[in-house]
Amino acid sequence: MAPRPFWKGYLKLSLVTCPVAMMPATSETEKVRFHTLNRKSGNRVVSQYVDSVTGKPVDEDDEVKGYPRGEDEYVLLEDDELESVGLESTRTIDIEMFVPADSIGPIWYDKPHYLTPDDPVGEEAFSVIRDAMASTGMVGVSRLVMYRRERAVMLEPRDKGIVLWTLRYGDEVRDEENYFGGIGSEKADPELMTLVKTLIDERTRSWDPKMVDDPVQHRLLDIIAAKKKGRKRPAASAKSEPEKPSNVINIMDALKKSIASEKKPGKRK
Repeated sequence: MAPRPFWKGYLKLSLVTCPVAMMPATSETEKVRFHTLNRKSGNRVVSQYVDSVTGKPVDEDDEVKGYPRGEDEYVLLEDDELESVGLESTRTIDIEMFVPADSIGPIWYDKPHYLTPDDPVGEEAFSVIRDAMASTGMVGVSRLVMYRRERAVMLEPRDKGIVLWTLRYGDEVRDEENYFGGIGSEKADPELMTLVKTLIDERTRSWDPKMVDDPVQHRLLDIIAAKKKGRKRPAASAKSEPEKPSNVINIMDALKKSIASEKKPGKRK
């Protein structure tokens, strides 16, 4: 059963508008979460804002946003001032432009959401926008207020629906040249490339969501289940120190040995 939409509004392209609904494409509800408790009383510990100088609790009505302009000096901004710089409409995804789908690198992607038509009447308009993007290899770029902040979003056609990605802000993504600029530009040896491609082929599998299972979560659930039943927690497996890689002097020999190891009976699954 699909979860209820957490956002409803309109998808707009020029004069074409249709009602849409949006749901997060990912979920963290199954994650093991903990509360912080007072070990002596067993009660939950709660947090609250306190004045950094007086140490006294601050009432919610007295909390205000401040932008630092010097040491212990701030420009205070009221809620209405913050709201005045936002979008006029928080319920319309107005597609402002389109860009080639492969021009936005994955590093800009933040959170994915499923976007669907919200009534049968608007389904045709939704479908034609979706199919037109798919046939031209384009994705839409818009802005939307989500999670209390205005965000740039990307609309990507996917099967019968659209995946709406929130995008990271421009100042959040670091310039790759600062990190990759010092790496040499020499082309790899063709013979070495052939061997690495062979190794890649030996390790190629079909995608399966089980590949990204969380083993730590499973072990935590085992401990919790044992404690619920009053049993001792499962014995922790001894952690061995990772073996230090030896200095590889001859890459060719190392690759040949790797390929031979991959081809051993029972190695490939």
